Amino acid sequence: MLLGVDYYPEQWDDSLMEADMDRILELGCNVIRIGEFAWHRMEKQEGQFDFSYFDGVIAMAKRKGLQVIFGTPTATPPAWLVAKHPDMLSRFSDGSPRAFGGRHVACYSNPHYLDACRRIITALAEHYKDETAIVAWQVDNEIGHEGSDLCWCDHCRDAFRRHLDRVFAGDIDRLNAEYGTAFWSQEYNSFDEIPLPNATITTHNPALRLEWERFCSEKIVDFIRFQADLLHELIPGAVVMHDFPGGGLQKHVSYSDTAACLDQVAYNNYPVWGGQKEPLPPSEIAFGLDYIRGLQGKNFWITEAIMGAQGHDVTGFLPRPNQAKMWSWQGMAHGCDGLMYFRYRGATKGAEQFCYGILDADNIPRRRFYEVQSFFRDVQKYQDVLTSPVHRDVAILYDYDSLASFRIQQQSLLLNCEAEMKRLHGVFFRAGQSVDILPADRDFSGYKIVVVPNMIVTNEEFALRLRRYVAAGGCAIVTYRTAVKDRRNNLTFGKVLPVDCTELLGLHIEETESVQEYDCIPLTGENGSGTAGIFRDMIVPERAEVLYSYNDPFYQQYAAITRNALGEGRAYYLGTTPDADILEQVLGEAMAWAGLTAERLPDGVELVTRSSADRTVRFVLNHNDKAVTALGLTLAPFEVQVLE
Repeated sequence: MLLGVDYYPEQWDDSLMEADMDRILELGCNVIRIGEFAWHRMEKQEGQFDFSYFDGVIAMAKRKGLQVIFGTPTATPPAWLVAKHPDMLSRFSDGSPRAFGGRHVACYSNPHYLDACRRIITALAEHYKDETAIVAWQVDNEIGHEGSDLCWCDHCRDAFRRHLDRVFAGDIDRLNAEYGTAFWSQEYNSFDEIPLPNATITTHNPALRLEWERFCSEKIVDFIRFQADLLHELIPGAVVMHDFPGGGLQKHVSYSDTAACLDQVAYNNYPVWGGQKEPLPPSEIAFGLDYIRGLQGKNFWITEAIMGAQGHDVTGFLPRPNQAKMWSWQGMAHGCDGLMYFRYRGATKGAEQFCYGILDADNIPRRRFYEVQSFFRDVQKYQDVLTSPVHRDVAILYDYDSLASFRIQQQSLLLNCEAEMKRLHGVFFRAGQSVDILPADRDFSGYKIVVVPNMIVTNEEFALRLRRYVAAGGCAIVTYRTAVKDRRNNLTFGKVLPVDCTELLGLHIEETESVQEYDCIPLTGENGSGTAGIFRDMIVPERAEVLYSYNDPFYQQYAAITRNALGEGRAYYLGTTPDADILEQVLGEAMAWAGLTAERLPDGVELVTRSSADRTVRFVLNHNDKAVTALGLTLAPFEVQVLE
């Protein structure tokens, strides 16, 4: 189990390094993470590589018994490189270049940038290929974060055209036919005529825009794959990882495809950031952890856990005593088996002066230091359990193309696919049931419940897998706007909605409506009444049972929520976003049918069960700022109790 800190010795006077490492050991650390933003320190002039500084850092770490995670510095190319190749800077949608000075400002399609990355990584890997203290290599940093997943430069335009040429095997007539470019006289005579889908009057073709989303993802995945393959080639057996930021479902890059290039996935876990009045709700923090674990379907690391307030220009919320420590326990309970804090000491210079670390700039150990120390001491007691694989009975599926399709055509101004997933996930969270969040192409046959929210882009293969899963005894929960479009982001001619899923769900959709309120649609059913909003399908049951119907003057004849028996299993369909009580009732029924126990937990209390070969433990976490009683325990504010 790796336990450590993110350490940036190049930002401090060298005279501090030995005392820093002694104090890092005092914390209970066994690893430091270094190097990820130090390109200029390694290559001050083109081709003149100098790793002597980090040789000294690693040598001292080895003497102290500390292991090292070393980062390739490609997220921050040096000023001399950008000055030589100014076209390396990525561009905003209006064509203006991003200025040098931040991070992730280079374009992943730019050949000068890619060549420079290859040179620095090759030199770095060849220099340290026999260094036993380096236990993992981190490639880049928070890929696709903060808008760096989009670039509108000429290199990207040309690469996008080549991408389309490859997808359509050089057949421009096929592209015209499949995209329906006869609409608005958009037929192309060659791939060189195709524009980037940036600002225009009205909007671009949705099929073209989806392929642009795929292109944006592909170039970033290729960038990470290129680094991982190069490191594996130069250092056989190297552990290659990447530190993913939060918000992965909103990025213009598929993080699950990125993770497939890596040996290890890591996460930078920020339950609160500058400008937030208060932290994320506990279920949303858990959602982010479950999503990261699902990228590879195995345990992960947290490379940036917080202790102090965070923020670049706006200082953030200060975690209350034991609150950040509790978030660390939460991360471990959800599948983290290696954790580093960001950062050892807060910076005094640069853009992250208000990202407070374990120590402040005065260098005096206080509360946060001792919380980290106690966490590292206590968590090791459960190493066997926390390093064991995580088992979950519920899966929520997502699809990159579907998420991109809603970015292209939101349909309801209130429809946020990630928020809808979090609503569903939150019901299971409050019942003490943890969840795997998986890409839809993953095998889901072993789960007791599979949730398919707003998966607008599907195909026959997915529909067949879902139908077989239910027929074999599974329980599926499918929501509105699923199985509406094909893989080109077009509507399907000659098939009723949901496409290829009418047998599975025992219904068809006759009409749809987008509404711009959350609770404006009255619902009624055998278990009472309630409200719904955002969107609604007018459901015509064929074999499905009606659980709730619309209760307004014009659409009383249509069902809103249904249940259908198929083979040994059952499938629920939510044709709208119901209020919290109805959602709890329907999902609670599904859990009971699937044989899952729904715990009765107070608000803000989380229960996670983990097992190893020899023992089972339950982590009970109080996310509240006051004492609560749960499961027969009295929990102090932000207290964690571990039950065996």
